[in-house]
Amino acid sequence: MNFAMVLKNLGKLLVCEALSIVPAALVSIYYKENEFWSFLYTIIILIVLGVILIRIKAKNKNIYSRDGFAIVAIGWILLSFFGALPFYFSGAIPSLVDSFFEASSGFTTTGATILGEIESLSRGILFWRSFTHWIGGMGVLVLVMAILPSAGAGSMQIMKAESPGPNPGKLVPKVKETAKILYGIYLIITIVQLILLKVSGLPLFDSIIHTLGTVGTGGFSSRNISVGAYNNLAAEIIITVFMLICGANFALHYQLLKGNIKGFFKDGEFKLYLFIVTMSIILITFNLNGNIYNSVKESLRHASFQVASIITTTGYATVDFNTWPSLSKLILLLLMFVGGCAGSTAGGLKNIRILLLFKAAKRDLLKIIHPKAVYTVTLQGKAVNEQTLSEVLGFFFMYVIIFCFSILIVSFEGKDIVTTISSVATTLGNVGPGLEIVGPMGNFSSFTVFSKLIFSFCMIVGRLEIYPMILLLMPRFWAR
Repeated sequence: MNFAMVLKNLGKLLVCEALSIVPAALVSIYYKENEFWSFLYTIIILIVLGVILIRIKAKNKNIYSRDGFAIVAIGWILLSFFGALPFYFSGAIPSLVDSFFEASSGFTTTGATILGEIESLSRGILFWRSFTHWIGGMGVLVLVMAILPSAGAGSMQIMKAESPGPNPGKLVPKVKETAKILYGIYLIITIVQLILLKVSGLPLFDSIIHTLGTVGTGGFSSRNISVGAYNNLAAEIIITVFMLICGANFALHYQLLKGNIKGFFKDGEFKLYLFIVTMSIILITFNLNGNIYNSVKESLRHASFQVASIITTTGYATVDFNTWPSLSKLILLLLMFVGGCAGSTAGGLKNIRILLLFKAAKRDLLKIIHPKAVYTVTLQGKAVNEQTLSEVLGFFFMYVIIFCFSILIVSFEGKDIVTTISSVATTLGNVGPGLEIVGPMGNFSSFTVFSKLIFSFCMIVGRLEIYPMILLLMPRFWAR
């Protein structure tokens, strides 16, 4: 392993994090808040440590596969730890573990919280809390590659380790240019949604907060009862549409900008994504109509918002879906596992893996019927190689193992089974709200310190898609 290059790139990450805190500090200055000093202290710590690491001399400028995974895994742990310091220094969250949980939830775009009262927080802290979604959504290290000089040969290894999906690729030949394009599209979507939310009647600050949470598919709100506090149908529709947009593969958005409109509807993963969303909305709407709401219009309104919020792992809420019938809650629970598309800001297993698992299962069944026949799994008309299928199956197996193991640990809390299962599902899938105690109107504050650390681990594992964090725990990974 090239330790010098690993440390140098971690230094760049810390400097970038320091820069990302500046907007929150400026918000505190604008509103004349004392929290400014919390941001300033954190910025100074990050810059000092970052500069020390950057100055390390590396004889070998290459970044190999192991180096990329180490940079990403360690980077996200450091990112969450130092991102927690403004919460801790300001006293907004007195516990360092709780602060780490909140920061992990922010950067991983999970949106789970230990805070029961949000509206009393300062504007600077609220902004930083939501801004972590935005910089974590597309990937912090992708941002580093976009704005800083080249990380050296093998920068693709960093993008591969951080980007969601089984086979992240480059939009253009150069990785740095790909990173710039991705963040360019990201910024355009952010600006458009911000303008639309302001026009819909939301205050400017609230529009900014909910835009950051939507585009990053994070879900932190500036209101205790989330988006439902506004009772604004136009804002709900805008947020719903943009959640679904950001739950789709950003490579498709790039193709759309190039004029390839048909690309969206030829993409197998996107078609499955739309099918799952549509069927879930229809089923929940019929289940709610007459049971919870008295009209199809009202049922459709809340079903659409919550399906979009959960499948894109955003986690905003307009109502307390804990009160919904069992069928509706079960559908939402299943959507927590499915998640959005590869190459999006959403979490979960990803639709492309679900699609490939179904195709592989179908092929195996056909082989039983016709043992001598040759069947190939295809995607977009191209054959999927066996290595990719093996990686998908391996990922699914590890996801289930981590899910089950985490449930067993958290179950020592003695909480009800729905709370226990959904709390792990929502943190590992980077969703945010779960069911019962951790529902949309609840939080994670009642869990022990140890469980909160397990949830933080699940959030980072889920955001980095398992491999980088698990590799850190393997002794052979560190062997020279």
